Amino acid sequence: MASVSTYLNFPRHTEEAFNFYKSVFGGEFGGPGIMRMGHGPAPEGVPELSEADKNLVMHVELTILGGHKLMGTDAPESMGFTINQGNNVYISLQPDTREETSRLFTALSDGGQVTMDLQDMFWGAYYGSCVDKYGIQWMFNCQ
Repeated sequence: MASVSTYLNFPRHTEEAFNFYKSVFGGEFGGPGIMRMGHGPAPEGVPELSEADKNLVMHVELTILGGHKLMGTDAPESMGFTINQGNNVYISLQPDTREETSRLFTALSDGGQVTMDLQDMFWGAYYGSCVDKYGIQWMFNCQ
């Protein structure tokens, strides 16, 4: 069956971020769990990874609301990546109840920044937004 997921890149703290998301949403990591950079074969002509880089997250996934999969990887500068935090992506959650909306909002904004308090909006939703402590932007829309 076709699906859509959100893929997040972190410089070196994917495991920490996903353990936090797991504490918020519950569940278990999908597939084989956390796959490490050292689990895969080294591409031909590429220098061997440092021991620290071998332990980084190659792939992790967690099913959150409505069967949506949140996926992530470490993308460190030592491997040629540059992570730029931006304001062009939000993960939009549509919880079933105001109570669940408040619980998720409180948990995800802890240590981060509330950008709009949860409130009743003119379109009939209970809405708010925040940036979590890892720089990921979340919006909440409970109808």
